[in-house]
Amino acid sequence: MFAQVMEGLQVKADGTYLDGTFGRGGHARGVLQRLGPGGRLLLMDKDPEAIAVAGREFGGDPRVAIFRGSFADLARWDATAAGLDGVLLDLGVSSPQLDVAERGFSFGKDGPLDMRMDPDSGESAAQWLARADEQAIADVLWTYGEERMSRRIARAIVAARAQQPILRTAQLAGLIASVMPRGEHKIHPATRSFQAIRIFINRELADLETGLDAALARLHTGGRLAVISFHSLEDRIVKRFIAGHAKAPPANRRMPELNAFVPTLRTLGNAQKADAAETAANPRARSAVLRVAEKLAAQGAAP
Repeated sequence: MFAQVMEGLQVKADGTYLDGTFGRGGHARGVLQRLGPGGRLLLMDKDPEAIAVAGREFGGDPRVAIFRGSFADLARWDATAAGLDGVLLDLGVSSPQLDVAERGFSFGKDGPLDMRMDPDSGESAAQWLARADEQAIADVLWTYGEERMSRRIARAIVAARAQQPILRTAQLAGLIASVMPRGEHKIHPATRSFQAIRIFINRELADLETGLDAALARLHTGGRLAVISFHSLEDRIVKRFIAGHAKAPPANRRMPELNAFVPTLRTLGNAQKADAAETAANPRARSAVLRVAEKLAAQGAAP
């Protein structure tokens, strides 16, 4: 959704922009092309491979600063302290992460069952599945994957690991498929479970909530927030966040109004989706949803 993101950010030549999910730099290149000598581009990613790419491709540009870490920590990065004119968050797992079997994200490629976006932090999916009890596994599959067969799958995982450790993506995918109801599946039987485990292992939804708050705090008046989501759980959080700062909550006639609502964001257009040409070239873009908002001036602030 390159064109839509560039339109949403409305990059100013002398502005400061943060790409909180660098990936392989597609959007970052677009922002940098629109910046003048006085502009700044701040790049973040949890993935050390993404940071290595950022360093090779952008490290020599004096307008660029690079930080390895989650966008949830963007307010802790000193480079953001002076404020931002735009923040981009392209959520979820990146194509390079899915394509490399050794990262353990894909049920279609056999590899170690890892799933960590930052392989140097936290426990892997295999380590968590080895220790979590049946109820905890079922809760994760249901909460983060909306998997209707969560209890059945969790029961099968606990039974299987008693025989041998579950260490490979193909091993887990095959186990899940073996206990799913027979019949035609529009998606692979392990899709929702892999999504759920990945989101849980990487604390993706918690990081998103923290990162949205941090982005709003750092944005200048008139600054733009652009977020690309790939499934309903993420998009719901983004939608509610923007709406919660843009619209007054419904009034309760039984309760006195203590403080008048003051909006801090303005929604820019409706949710956008990738066009037919992009989805034909990149099928993964079919589920992408882009939402854009603009920060408003604080009440009583000078224009």
